[in-house]
Amino acid sequence: MAGTELLTTDEMRRADAAVMAAGTPGLELMRRAGTAVAERARALAGDGRILVLCGPGNNGGDGFVAATHLAEAGRAVEVALLGPRDALTGDAAAAASAWTGPVADAAGAEPAGFALVIDALFGAGLSRPLEGAAASLVARVNAAGVPVLAVDVPSGLDGDTGAAAGAVVAATETVTFVRPKPGHLLLPGRRLCGPVAVAGIGIPEAIVAGIGAQAHVNGPDLWGTAFPRLAEESHKYTRGHAVVLSGPAHRTGAARLAARGALRIGAGLVTVLSPMPALPENAAQLTAIMLRPCDGADDLDDILTDERLNTIVAGPGLGTGAPTRDLVRVAAEAGRRLVLDADALTSFTGKADELAGMIAAGEAHAVATPHEGEFARLFRGVAAVPAEGSKLVRARAAASVLGAVVVLKGPDTVIAAPDGLAAINPNGTPWLGTAGSGDVLCGFIGGLLAQGVAPFEAAAAAVWLHAAAARRHGPGLIAEDLPEMMPGVLAEVLDGFGGM
Repeated sequence: MAGTELLTTDEMRRADAAVMAAGTPGLELMRRAGTAVAERARALAGDGRILVLCGPGNNGGDGFVAATHLAEAGRAVEVALLGPRDALTGDAAAAASAWTGPVADAAGAEPAGFALVIDALFGAGLSRPLEGAAASLVARVNAAGVPVLAVDVPSGLDGDTGAAAGAVVAATETVTFVRPKPGHLLLPGRRLCGPVAVAGIGIPEAIVAGIGAQAHVNGPDLWGTAFPRLAEESHKYTRGHAVVLSGPAHRTGAARLAARGALRIGAGLVTVLSPMPALPENAAQLTAIMLRPCDGADDLDDILTDERLNTIVAGPGLGTGAPTRDLVRVAAEAGRRLVLDADALTSFTGKADELAGMIAAGEAHAVATPHEGEFARLFRGVAAVPAEGSKLVRARAAASVLGAVVVLKGPDTVIAAPDGLAAINPNGTPWLGTAGSGDVLCGFIGGLLAQGVAPFEAAAAAVWLHAAAARRHGPGLIAEDLPEMMPGVLAEVLDGFGGM
């Protein structure tokens, strides 16, 4: 997982402190950061004038360093400081002292007419809304129509949550340091940051590793080594057998979408378990996917005496209420790998503790995939799971309560494990906003679980691959297209890891 870590603001402070304790002065780290900002600013501004807006803390110090480098390179630079210059302290004061040009009052700065604005007002640790002169300045920056390069995060953005409680700069690009922060990926932060470049400032990898960050950027570097590989001896029985529970005759499509997803992502066998009245509808539309009658929990209990059926996908189009809860109970008690979505989660509205008990009693390896509405219903009244606030915090709390991996879906999907390990997905796309796409995601997760991938890695891989398939198709995407995009996506991913 090296290189995929997301550092919270506190973890970044600890990394800075560790490298300074090892002998690197804080001012040197600031010089490296400011130099990286200046390098990107040169590319963005061309030959035009650059306005550097500096704040009263270390973020402002980075801005003074960048301004000094730009001026030494012959660029036309103007600096404006929010607050009195003699109030600067520490490394920020030292960086400001190296700037020999005039310093204007940022409270009156007018960004219009510049080729680029460097936003070095406030960094990722800001946790209160901007007010007064700062808020007015941010409003003028956003109204000016000038490209903005943010230092660390756009001013006004919470680096840990991606939240914008008040005025916040809408950046064209952002330069951050060492590792991204959760707020760069969580919305609305992702949108407000623009593309984020990560600059190294000389903090050794060993120090980053020693921080013990538990949040990561989701992508092949995170789960690629756990992805299933085929050997010469591989056959359908070694690739796992996923089972998808179908709903009634008028709601069978969701289960078939999930089953197709499980098959396309590599499960050796996939069976749809169908109520008798729905058998003709399912049989008419399934070929490589097998079909078997199942009219309730007792039938499922009998079917699961076959231990080769190692993964169960429950929820898409299944129907809500006690019968679905009974199906989940039987599947969990059988100790199978579970994917729980949609109706399987809604059936436990306000009963998260009951679901958690089933998962624990059967020692099931479970993945739950709620969207925000399902999440709110499932964890209604659960004090340990916040109803609002950071998506990362909420997903982690939910995973801990359920004893399962939780995939809190959305354009900034968070995957969280009960032990606190988490990933934020960076490649979500609006093309996935179509009926049935979540059903296919369930199938992708189930197909990977069937092949023996651990729940966290299976969920993280499926989420990323699901979005990659949508991006590969683009406009006009419908859920049926997603499994058909998967062979090309898998080929690219596996090529990057040496083939099968």
